Amino acid sequence: MFIKKALPALALLALCACGNKPPQKTNVLNRNPQKNTATRPSSSGNQPNQTVFTKPEQVTRNNQQNNTPEVTKRPEREKETYTPPPASNDAAAYSYRSPQYYKRITDSIQFYAKPSYEKTVDEIINQIAKNPSQKKNPAVNAQWYASVNFNIRKPNFVVLHHTAQNSAEQTLFTFSITRTQTSAHYVVGRDGVVYQMLNDYVRAWHAGNSKWGSITDMNSCSLGIEIDNNGEEPFSDAQITALIKLLDYLKDQHGIPQSNFIAHSDIAPSRKSDPSKYFPWKRLADAGFGYWYDTYNMQTPPADFNALLALRVIGYDISNQASAIKAFKLHYIQNDVSGTLSEYDKKVLYSVYRKF
Repeated sequence: MFIKKALPALALLALCACGNKPPQKTNVLNRNPQKNTATRPSSSGNQPNQTVFTKPEQVTRNNQQNNTPEVTKRPEREKETYTPPPASNDAAAYSYRSPQYYKRITDSIQFYAKPSYEKTVDEIINQIAKNPSQKKNPAVNAQWYASVNFNIRKPNFVVLHHTAQNSAEQTLFTFSITRTQTSAHYVVGRDGVVYQMLNDYVRAWHAGNSKWGSITDMNSCSLGIEIDNNGEEPFSDAQITALIKLLDYLKDQHGIPQSNFIAHSDIAPSRKSDPSKYFPWKRLADAGFGYWYDTYNMQTPPADFNALLALRVIGYDISNQASAIKAFKLHYIQNDVSGTLSEYDKKVLYSVYRKF
């Protein structure tokens, strides 16, 4: 009787014990641990909030990523194509050395001059493009380490000339042929037309053997501007207006200081006298290009004032004292270009000297 009553209780107890079986312990040192199927995606699809692991991509020598920075190739430089002007039947009507005569010849020369210009520019670019390791400097005995902080050098002076010729067309012709070995960045015509002949960043051949301060190679740090004038005539208003507009652009573009707008005669006092005594330096100084003395409040220099030292401070080469004085007076006095300084000249010099 007791057994019949106890059997249902024992069966219930056994059923409960089977449902609460403790989990098996896992040996973490086992070489073949049981696979954890909790994160394996089911065949019926992923469950919500279930983490799915993807197999990482194996990197081999054949499919490894290239982490080297891509070097941007220089685009092909655009070059101007030039077609020679058509033959003119009225060439005989042009008088010898007239502006029309020189224009016709220069237009024809440009068919050869422009490709020559492009060739020289390409040679300059190829030189600049070489990095220091390719230049093979024998004094460098270590590998090349590149700096990223640089840009192209810019002009810091403007040197003004008069052409000493009879027309802008004649000057354009002069700068278009190789035998003259002279050039400038800009030519300003009598009518106010401004011609650009060279890129501002290339070295023109306009200053020659010259010196200003401690600089002995003015061609390498200056822009040359030729003003169409034969040296024996006043400069036209249209011409000076156009020149001031050009100087304003160059000053802003290259950050040229006001003191660095100078004359060819300033940097080559023994050789040159341009621009002539007719050039309106005061008008340029009033516009912010170069200095001028205080006309209405000139002071008498002190007793120990050294005129030659003042000229040297301004920038003049005083190795030939008389030439330096003449160059100064051509720029600032103009109506007297002798090689001696009067008391008035010394006042002018002292006023200008104080601005430097």
